[in-house]
Amino acid sequence: MTQLATHDLTVRFGGHVAVNGVTCSFEPGTLTAIVGPNGAGKTTYFNLISGQLKATAGRVTLGGRDLTGTSASARTRAGLGRAFQLTNLFPRLTVLENVRLAVQATREGTHRHGMNLWSVWSDHADLVERADELLRSIALKDREDELVASLPHGDQRKLEVALLMALEPQVYMFDEPTAGMNHAEAPVILDLIRRLKADKSKTILLVEHKMDVVRELADRIIVLHNGTLVADGKPAEVIASPIVQEAYLGVTKEAA
Repeated sequence: MTQLATHDLTVRFGGHVAVNGVTCSFEPGTLTAIVGPNGAGKTTYFNLISGQLKATAGRVTLGGRDLTGTSASARTRAGLGRAFQLTNLFPRLTVLENVRLAVQATREGTHRHGMNLWSVWSDHADLVERADELLRSIALKDREDELVASLPHGDQRKLEVALLMALEPQVYMFDEPTAGMNHAEAPVILDLIRRLKADKSKTILLVEHKMDVVRELADRIIVLHNGTLVADGKPAEVIASPIVQEAYLGVTKEAA
């Protein structure tokens, strides 16, 4: 069954149509890259799906459930997990505290009596183990006692991915996950996404400018141009199509 879908999704800012009637579905076990030139509407489309923006028209559904009128937090609880271009962390807490709070908040609903977020962690060994596992997966276990504010940008991006993984969503949404990272830092994030992709029950959406990353990770590419969906298909076919060569790569038929 289609896990996530948008139906004629549209948003207008005054007279400007930023996303124009986009209908698209995203299946479990597939990583879809969303590409296009600057200002094409990629991040705006993400914001409409995750609930940061209210649609002017159209719908967003997850597993057949209409999420259009719900808040961003309600969509997170429904199974949409979103990582942002800018980090969304607790800078005055330690690395470990950030992950522990995310894990505990996620698992609260699975415990019959609930838990206090600030309760004694030694009473919840399974949660401690999960937090440690996430820290090891992003190669930050040795920095667990450092304040997040003191971390370099690349490590903050890695930590944000760990918090997203702690949510255990049905849909992972990554908005330029390697932005601001150097060549040594980026592979850790890409490896995490590869591992998430191996779980065929999950759906992954990726906004990315780096075409080498798109070619390596994507099962499918959709292209937005001036807020409109202009191409959708397998990576090699989409990248080679004339409309993408012109709209995204700036190559005209004459130049080609």
